[in-house]
Amino acid sequence: MQGRILARAGLPGTTSLSSTRREVLKSLSRSALVLSLESVLGLARPEWSQAEAPAPAPVEPLKPGTTLAVSFLNVARESGLNVKTIYGGEHKNKYLLETTGCGVAFYDYDNDGWLDIFLVNGTRLEGFPAGQEPISRLFKSNRDRTFTDVTLKAGVAHSGWGQGVCIGDYDNDGYDDLFVTYFGKNVLYHNNGDGTFTDVSAKAGVSGDGKRWNTGCAFVDYDRDGHLDLFVANYIDLDLATAPVPESGPCLYKGVMVACGPPGLNGGKNILYHNNGDGSFADVSASTGILSANGTYGLGVLTADLDNDGWPDIYVANDSTASALYQNKKNGKFVDIALESGCALSPDGKPQAGMGISAADYDLDGNLDLVKTNFAGDTPSLYHNLGGASFEDTTFAAGLGLYTKYLGWGCGFFDFDNDGWPDILICNGHVYPEVEQLKTEAGYAQRKLLYRNLRNGRFEDVSMQAGPGISDPIAARGCAFGDFDNDGDLDMMINPVNDYPQLLRCDSHTGNNWIKVRTIGTKSNRSGIGSRVKCVTRIPGEPKPHQQIDEVRSGGGYFSQNDLRVHFGLGKAEKVEVLEIRWPSGQVDTLKDVKPNQVVYVKEGEGIVRTMEFPPPKSPGR
Repeated sequence: MQGRILARAGLPGTTSLSSTRREVLKSLSRSALVLSLESVLGLARPEWSQAEAPAPAPVEPLKPGTTLAVSFLNVARESGLNVKTIYGGEHKNKYLLETTGCGVAFYDYDNDGWLDIFLVNGTRLEGFPAGQEPISRLFKSNRDRTFTDVTLKAGVAHSGWGQGVCIGDYDNDGYDDLFVTYFGKNVLYHNNGDGTFTDVSAKAGVSGDGKRWNTGCAFVDYDRDGHLDLFVANYIDLDLATAPVPESGPCLYKGVMVACGPPGLNGGKNILYHNNGDGSFADVSASTGILSANGTYGLGVLTADLDNDGWPDIYVANDSTASALYQNKKNGKFVDIALESGCALSPDGKPQAGMGISAADYDLDGNLDLVKTNFAGDTPSLYHNLGGASFEDTTFAAGLGLYTKYLGWGCGFFDFDNDGWPDILICNGHVYPEVEQLKTEAGYAQRKLLYRNLRNGRFEDVSMQAGPGISDPIAARGCAFGDFDNDGDLDMMINPVNDYPQLLRCDSHTGNNWIKVRTIGTKSNRSGIGSRVKCVTRIPGEPKPHQQIDEVRSGGGYFSQNDLRVHFGLGKAEKVEVLEIRWPSGQVDTLKDVKPNQVVYVKEGEGIVRTMEFPPPKSPGR
């Protein structure tokens, strides 16, 4: 992470530069010219890396200062989410392991159409008495804005240094399964379909050797064979018996002694498991090119078709080094193209401390763009996709370069006001609890940043107008997005460090319409993960059809899982003129004249097989 005290390790060489830039680098090596590492890396960036913001869309931009009509309120306690997340020392950390925190999932495990919640939990170095260890928690929705803790009944109680969570129906039995990463052995829970789970980690071959620091994860059908494979990022090869302690350096952050790393520590290698179709997985990290590609200190994982070729690519936000974009070569192989694509480094060619990563088409040009969170002293990164997985860094041009004092973790594009334009949320919190000793920092607990899409390639900071759920500080880590009360707007779940989780209910008065799409694969994987959904409407005041895209996605953000239902805000459009689903199998289903404000269940090759509409929610105190 930027600002860390150990010497930053040199970046390994890359084999994914364009031929022209590769020749430039070769010529430099034959000359007497000496350039810094950062200058050389700058040559690997596309010439468009600091281009201007994208040309305005042919619609009337939203004027800054326009009334928000949306507020966020933390309702976790009254909803029954009353279990504290424990992770490392509260005021001082000995090892970097104590800093990363945990993810969270919005997860309809019982298929009743209501989002349940899975909260990953951690532990502490000193341990806990038998029977008192913190455990990850599963909360079942009572369908009235409250939840019941069903952890023990469901069989998902597990203790340890929990990290990330992702879901997907790996055996295509109609129930999404649950995967949780750990520092140590991972856990794969098979969803039995009766409210219980079975730990099949060892049988499936995905638990690992117990010596890895596993982080972000995602189910992804990378070879499009109808069975979900599994990608697991890795952070550091850490052995607590030999790991440096703050006093050994000493390791200092602005004069304060803190945990050491990650620069100077051995980085972990990412893992790709292939689904054998019989309930087991095979480690194909070497044969697919994942091991040979650049990339270490991996944290957030995103799967998305970033070059619009119909095959899922994998982006990993790396800490203190260039991030990785594994391009799917359609033959079972991956190549890291992040440097040549322009989404690996900062605008000036420096490695960043990437944490979370999210994708959406924020300017409606048909390409998925990226937002990435980074360390304090830096800004978030906004990468605009020009097409073909070629990116320009529009962080400053788009208005996301306002702050450098915050340290970002969970993040996501989401349309909070349902106007049909993706907005951005960034969750913050410092990595070192020791910064409370400093008066120059934003603090350990930090407020969130909410950016509203102005429909012209720019965003407006509306954080202080969006209610206490956004403005109240917390030491945030994982963040998930989903409509937990089925009222048509997107809520958020935040998992902090050594604090109670936040459930941020979105209270909207915009009157805008919406639609959600739940995919059911037949030839494709049953979850429909990897499906590209296109939503075309006609919004009053816009001269052309309003075309949005998104994908059904496992994992994402920082260690977390969003609602698998794809959500589109529709503004004042009275119907969805065209709803198109491009499945991983290649099947394309096109639906026309779909009414808004409902959940549609779309089965591959059949179309809409079920709909759900919901009355206005009722809850205590409202």
